[in-house]
Amino acid sequence: MRHRDLERIANAALRVGRALMECGASVSVTRLGVTMTARGLGAGIIGVRVGYASIGLTVSAEQTTITRMISVGGHGVNHRLDMAVRALAARVAEKGGTVASVNGDLDRLIRETPRHPVWLVALATGGACAAFGRLLGVDGQAFAAVLLGGTVGQDLRRRLAARGVNPFVIAALVAFVAGSIGGWGARLLGSASVDMATIAASLLLVPGVPATNAQTDIMEGYPTVGSARAVAVGMMMVFGATGIWCAQGLLRAGA
Repeated sequence: MRHRDLERIANAALRVGRALMECGASVSVTRLGVTMTARGLGAGIIGVRVGYASIGLTVSAEQTTITRMISVGGHGVNHRLDMAVRALAARVAEKGGTVASVNGDLDRLIRETPRHPVWLVALATGGACAAFGRLLGVDGQAFAAVLLGGTVGQDLRRRLAARGVNPFVIAALVAFVAGSIGGWGARLLGSASVDMATIAASLLLVPGVPATNAQTDIMEGYPTVGSARAVAVGMMMVFGATGIWCAQGLLRAGA
């Protein structure tokens, strides 16, 4: 196998790994996806290094060995695309393929994997915040306010993320806006749980998948990535709490 062919295999496998990481996969799943893709394309695996911001891969074929790396973008959550990319890696491992077909299939999955309408995601997020608010003790009068705050907050988060705003700044802004809507709305509706409504409207910011992945990675023997994810989760909570604190301060100032 020529050096150039081996390089193309490594790059294709790394693209699969990057897609998995950016969709919210754990380190073990990402390593498996990279390994299956590279072996399915005919390369031998010497080592895979998965980091929070990059992935490295060393592959070999006959007397040729190369190492390549690829950067990883923002970590999100997209389970549908995640499962589709996993299926692609498994199919390549079982049936083989070409670098062109893997790259083409991956591009198609990223481009065409269905997504729920943005309005439905926002409304469902607001409904989840309102439902959790009820579980936390928010009274019936504040339900609609929390629903509206969570819905607006999710839409704002999507718009800011599309503009490339820092995710921690997004957390603070969304918490402030959603919390303010939830709190002021609850007050106007005569609720007795204004402070809790402020918090409940911001629950969309709770980073559940990253927190779970942080624990999983550490327990499975990848403490570096797990710790990086844990720090990101902590920062997200700090910035979100700052936004809620500002919203509650504004509410008290206007009392």
